[in-house]
Amino acid sequence: MTSEQTALLFAGIVVVIDMVIRVTAIIVVPRNRRPTAGMAWLLAIFFLPFIGVFFFLLIGNPKLPKHRRAKQAEVDRYIRESTHGVERVSDPGHWPAWFEGVVRLNRNLGSMPLIGSNSASLIGDYQGSLDAMTAAVRGAKRYVHVEFYILALDATTAPFFDALGEAVARGVDVRLMLDHVASLRVKGYRKTLKRLTAMGVRWQLMLPVQPLKGKYQRPDLRNHRKILVVDGEVGFMGSQNIIDRSYNKPGNIRRGLKWKELVARVEGPIVAGLDAIFATDWYLETGEEPVRDLSDSLDQPGEAQDLDCQVVPSGPGFPNENNLKLFLALLYAAEERIILTSPYFVPDEAMLRAISGATQRGVHVELFVSEIGDQALVYHAQRSYYEALLRAGVKIFMFKAPYILHSKHFTIDDDVAVIGSSNMDIRSFELNMEISLLVRGASFVREMRAVEDGYRRDSRELTLDEWMKQPLGSTVLDNLARLSSALQ
Repeated sequence: MTSEQTALLFAGIVVVIDMVIRVTAIIVVPRNRRPTAGMAWLLAIFFLPFIGVFFFLLIGNPKLPKHRRAKQAEVDRYIRESTHGVERVSDPGHWPAWFEGVVRLNRNLGSMPLIGSNSASLIGDYQGSLDAMTAAVRGAKRYVHVEFYILALDATTAPFFDALGEAVARGVDVRLMLDHVASLRVKGYRKTLKRLTAMGVRWQLMLPVQPLKGKYQRPDLRNHRKILVVDGEVGFMGSQNIIDRSYNKPGNIRRGLKWKELVARVEGPIVAGLDAIFATDWYLETGEEPVRDLSDSLDQPGEAQDLDCQVVPSGPGFPNENNLKLFLALLYAAEERIILTSPYFVPDEAMLRAISGATQRGVHVELFVSEIGDQALVYHAQRSYYEALLRAGVKIFMFKAPYILHSKHFTIDDDVAVIGSSNMDIRSFELNMEISLLVRGASFVREMRAVEDGYRRDSRELTLDEWMKQPLGSTVLDNLARLSSALQ
C-alpha cells in the first residue's frame, strides 16, 4: 500500500469515527438532560468532536455513583419515618397561604421536617464568625461536628484549630469533613491534614477523587456545605469556609480581594437537623451508621424561641433539584418583595422567568452581586443576564470592590428567608451538595433586612443606560461564557 493510499485510508477512518461520534452524541447526550445543557454539549462535540467527547466522558454525568445514591435514599427514608409527627411549629393560622405548600415540597424532596421553637442570629463579620465558632468549640462538652467545603490551617484560622485540639484533649469527640478537591487546591493542604491527625481529630475527605483507592466520581461533583454543630445545642451554617478571607491566593492578595460572608448561628431543635446532614455525609463517606435518635433530638423544646426552620439538603445525590425548586416556589409565592444575594448568579430559564414574572405582577425585586469577580467564567456568564434582568425591572446592586460578596441568601415579603451554601447557578442546582435553611419568622427577616441595608450602602446601583454602554468585546465574552455555563 502506497503512502497516498495509507493517507486516504486513515482519512476515511477519521471521517467514519467522526460521523459515529456525531450520530451517537445525538442519541446519548440529550437523554434526561436539560435542553440547554444538551445543546451546549452537542455544539461542543460537533465543533470539537474528539475534545468534546473526552470532556463529556470526564464530566458529562451529573450523578453520583449508584451506591452513593442508594445510601442517600436509605437515609432519606429513615429520616421521613423517624420524624413523622415531630413538627412543632408556631400557629399555622398566621402563615402565608402558600407557606404550607413550600414546606411540603421541601419535606417530599429533602425529607427534613419544619420544626418550631428555634432562635437564630446573623454574623456578617468575617473574623467575628470565626471567633464565634471558635468560642463554641471551646465550650464543647460531648462532641463537635465540622463540615466545610474548604478548610485550611493558616494564621487566621489557627485559633479554630487550637480549639479543636483542646476539645480532643478534654475527651470531646471531634469529627471533621472537608471537600477533597476544593481543599486540595488551597495553600497548606498537607499541613492541615497533618495537624488534624496530630491533634487526634477524626477527619474524612468528602467526595475524594482517588481512583487508585477505588474512590472516584465525576471530579467536579463537590460537597459545598458549611456546617458546625457543637453538642447538638448550637449550630452554624452559611456561606463561609474556614480559611483566611483572601483564600491565601497570590492573585487575590495582589488585587486586595476580601470575601464578605454571612453565617447563621442557630439554637433549638433545628440544630439536630443540621447534625442529621452531617451524620448523613459521614455515613456516605465512612459507612458508619447515622445516630438513630433524630426524632428525640428534633422534639426537644426551646426556650423563648420563635422561629420555624426547615433544613433543605440538595445535590447530585437527590433525584430532584431540591434547592432550585425551593427557590422557584418562593419566587412565585412572593407578593411584595424579593431580595436576592448571590456571588454567582447564573439562572436557568425557569428562574429567569420566575423573576421576570414577579416584577410583572408588581413585586419589588433586588439582586445583590459583586462589582468584580474572582472566577472569570462565572463572572462573565452572570453579566450576560444583566440586560434581561434590568429590562424586567430588577434593581441590581453591585457590592463595591475590593470585596467579593460571597453571601448566599434571600428574603420573601416580611417573614420568610433562606440562607445557606447554595449559589443561584447550575453548579449549585445540580452538581454541588448544598444545604439551605428555610426560616419563617418576622424577627429573623428584620435582621436579614438590616444586613441587606448594609449591602445597599456599600453598593452602587447598575442602570440599564450604563449597562448598554458596555463595549462589544465584553458583550461577546459574556455571551460565550453564558454558553459554556450550560455544560453540566
